[in-house]
Amino acid sequence: MPPTLASLVQHSALRLAVLTGQDRLDTSVRWAHASELADPTPYLEGGELLLVTALKLDAEDRDAMREYVGRLAGKGVVGLGFAAGVNYEKVPAALVDACREADLPLLEVPRRTPFIAISKAVSAAIAAEQYRAVTAGFDAQREMTRAALSQDGPSALLAKLASQVAGWAALYDASGAMVATAPNWALRRAARFVGDAERLRDRPAPASAVVSGAEEGDDRVELQSVGGGRRARAVLAVGTAAPLGTAERYAVHSAVALLTLTMERSRALQEAEQRLGAAVMRMLLSGEPDHARAVAGSLYGGLLDAPMRVLVAEPASASAARGRGSVHGSGGAGASSAAVGGHGASGVPGDGAAGGPGAPHLPLVTLTEDSPVPLAAPDGSADDLTRPLDQFADLAETAASRSGEAVLVVPDGNRLVVLASDGGSAFAACAQYAASFAKALEASGAGGGPHSNGTGPAVEDALFIGVSAPAGLSAAAVAFKQAVQALSVARRRGAPLVEHEDVAAGSVLPLLADDAVRAFADGLLRSLRDHDANGRGDLVASLRAWLSRHGQWDAAAADLGVHRHTLRYRMRRVEEILGRSLDDPDVRMELWLALKATG
Repeated sequence: MPPTLASLVQHSALRLAVLTGQDRLDTSVRWAHASELADPTPYLEGGELLLVTALKLDAEDRDAMREYVGRLAGKGVVGLGFAAGVNYEKVPAALVDACREADLPLLEVPRRTPFIAISKAVSAAIAAEQYRAVTAGFDAQREMTRAALSQDGPSALLAKLASQVAGWAALYDASGAMVATAPNWALRRAARFVGDAERLRDRPAPASAVVSGAEEGDDRVELQSVGGGRRARAVLAVGTAAPLGTAERYAVHSAVALLTLTMERSRALQEAEQRLGAAVMRMLLSGEPDHARAVAGSLYGGLLDAPMRVLVAEPASASAARGRGSVHGSGGAGASSAAVGGHGASGVPGDGAAGGPGAPHLPLVTLTEDSPVPLAAPDGSADDLTRPLDQFADLAETAASRSGEAVLVVPDGNRLVVLASDGGSAFAACAQYAASFAKALEASGAGGGPHSNGTGPAVEDALFIGVSAPAGLSAAAVAFKQAVQALSVARRRGAPLVEHEDVAAGSVLPLLADDAVRAFADGLLRSLRDHDANGRGDLVASLRAWLSRHGQWDAAAADLGVHRHTLRYRMRRVEEILGRSLDDPDVRMELWLALKATG
């Protein structure tokens, strides 16, 4: 234990006598300092045993001594040692009375005891205490290391840590949920600090904070981030009845280091797993399920052996940036072309930043409307894109880890692709995330989905998520296309999550409510409308009637009130003006959708 006034009084070689403050001898002594200044307080920090001979003091003046002792007590001096037989044969009564009134311990130092002997005794005791603390810290580290390597892992480590600090300890994962608590009685206590742990987790690592409860008499709670990356992978909470001492501080630091080693995989292993996951994904989407299953091995094998869902997530801020970008109109504005294996319709590999340092880029699909949009948020900050994707990845991986299931999370430029077991914990956690955000939007009254400028959830933390129908291993490529289609619908609807079943069961007409689609339709029909505006026939109405009757001349002519030969003439004029044949079903489809899009 650290030196106290009592331990110095009991030191046989010092022969100190207690004159006042007998009930305060258990006070710790931080240092012993000699000073003859009338006011030494500017040079003190508090916690010192001050040693004096009264060379420059009128120790028999009661008022002067009352002021002198008051200054010392106010600075936090824990005791006063007076050398008898130097300037005064005995300790003056005025000083004794002043110390008694201020309840400041006063020790008489005999002439044969030099001040340096007292300073050495204090220094030796402090050094012994520090050595004991370091030794205890090493012992604690050894015990916690054995606990961390045991079958119980973090739970056993927390139990050892709680014993070392004579308090309790809790571990919160990246999602803010409690992973382990020790002892068991501290479960409800630790649950009160989930919010504090979440706030610390969002700060750049390493980070720490001291929090306290609202009720009087609560213990002191210190939080420490765990992990060596940019964001904490977990948060450790330690509750004690008093501030941590040196030995306890060693124990906490050792626990943080061990938890970091336990929870943080090496960078090389992370990169290897990311590359393996990206390779498995490419094989699946390239129509090579057997090769993907062989490469996946035991790491992702359980995921591929059961029905799975494909989820494609994109930050709302990326969608907002896309909405301000240019739109290609060749062959139909807003049209998309998907190509498995990283090449779009133009044959150019997909572009985009990877989802983190060392993360392999996976150019799964190239959408023409994505092409002019860089990986940056509306304010130009890439962090606004990576933050919600990082949180979504953590959510899926944490849920899968808790339930012991496999999940495949792969960055794809400014999006994230997730393969999760149908009905599994990871998929349920992702769906719950989207549902919570939808409820928050509804409660805030912010219309227009995550793009809203009203109050409610922050735009930079919102995601659009497209979900495929359940699929087997051989249908993974189809499932990915379904998820991309659902994501496109989610963006247009402003809905946090859209499942492909909802798209397939609904009408295609809501998908036409897009500025790019209307621009395409107007461009396709402009020449026909110009023809009609010059009074040379009603080609647009005739085309609409003919398409609605599936090319039946008599029925369409009857709807228009004209002869069928007149209608045949008008359709030939439509073909001549557009330079396209109405015998082509793709042409008829495009014209019908254009008519629907323009009303």
